[in-house]
Amino acid sequence: MKQSKTGVYVMVLQGAVLLAGLFAAASTAPDEKAKSQQHDPVRLTQSLHGVDIYRAHCASCHGVEGKGDGPVAPALNTKIPDLSTITQRSGGIFPVVRVRKIIIGNEAILGHGSREMPIWGPIFHQIQEDRDYGEVRLQNITDYLKSIQK
Repeated sequence: MKQSKTGVYVMVLQGAVLLAGLFAAASTAPDEKAKSQQHDPVRLTQSLHGVDIYRAHCASCHGVEGKGDGPVAPALNTKIPDLSTITQRSGGIFPVVRVRKIIIGNEAILGHGSREMPIWGPIFHQIQEDRDYGEVRLQNITDYLKSIQK
């Protein structure tokens, strides 16, 4: 019984994070780079663009600029890392393989849930237009994170 209550809690938390991400994305003023790539905020979860994937799935906790200051961050027990300093914290080299593992849930990160229930891996691999764009989304979000490094 305890597992089912925990499962419901995790699903509600995931839903809240997703909604907060959509609201953050919808209320974010586009920067110069994004102005030329305007996308409908309602369709962010279907987008293949790294910036849209980030805003829909990550910005609610990590913040629009990746600083760890998203609208959900204060409600979490774990301090949200600054994603713009991944390269600095990794000795000057962006750790592509490790970042990909974290995103899809193959490397345990406390705030992302357990290995048994990764948050973004299954969501990125949802079938769309008879195609699985999961690897494309994973590559594009990884490239986006690499692009925001200090």
